[in-house]
Amino acid sequence: MPHLTAAGADLSATGAERLGIGIPGYAHPLLAPVEWAELARPGTPLHWAVLNVADGPGYRPDPYCLKAAGALRDAGVRVLGHLAMRDASGAARPFGDLVSDAHRYLDWYHVAGYLLDSCPTEREDLAEVRRLTATLETVLDAADGCHLVLGHGAHPYPGYAEIADQLVTFSGPWTEYRWSQADPWTADHPPERFAHLVHGVPRTHLEEAMRIARWQGAGTIFFTDRISEGVGQSAAFTALPGYWDEIVSQIGPGVSE
Repeated sequence: MPHLTAAGADLSATGAERLGIGIPGYAHPLLAPVEWAELARPGTPLHWAVLNVADGPGYRPDPYCLKAAGALRDAGVRVLGHLAMRDASGAARPFGDLVSDAHRYLDWYHVAGYLLDSCPTEREDLAEVRRLTATLETVLDAADGCHLVLGHGAHPYPGYAEIADQLVTFSGPWTEYRWSQADPWTADHPPERFAHLVHGVPRTHLEEAMRIARWQGAGTIFFTDRISEGVGQSAAFTALPGYWDEIVSQIGPGVSE
């Protein structure tokens, strides 16, 4: 079984020496009311939950999203705004558009940070991403901290670890995850710095998936039995996993913040 974990690593930033859950973005609260209600349940081991209103914050405050975000904040859950770094055609979105989206998320939904989805992984893109993360920290400077997650989906150039709180170093199907390996440089960082998002995990392999996450040094996970069905892997993450209660039970008491 491939694994890589630094000696002495812990989960100090998340508040517990165990795995926690990161929600990459359920469907709109009007379409997935059960999912959003579950996230506010006391004791759920959440590190963060992403709010994606309409491929971003939308153009006006959404009453359903306002209510959902408020309920999570009241429950002590860190809510992150979804910033898509690429448009539907795959082209990089302008810096100004991303910053504008970040301001709307903060003004309307009082987010505590952002998930930068489809984040580049190459060294030559690092300077521009660093410029964006530095600006986002300024946007949230007057708020209660800023938690930044870079949604690479694969292992990026190591320098990205210097400009964000967490890196999503795996996002994809179980058929790939079960044979995946962590890049050697990740062993220099504690598990709190890495997140894994995996779809198509059978219930019978749930414990194995959690072992892989721990062995590879990931502190935040989202595992689901849902599959992408050919419409993009993010579609698999929009609903509650069929074994949600089992995941919560296996991970243990909540460490939401």
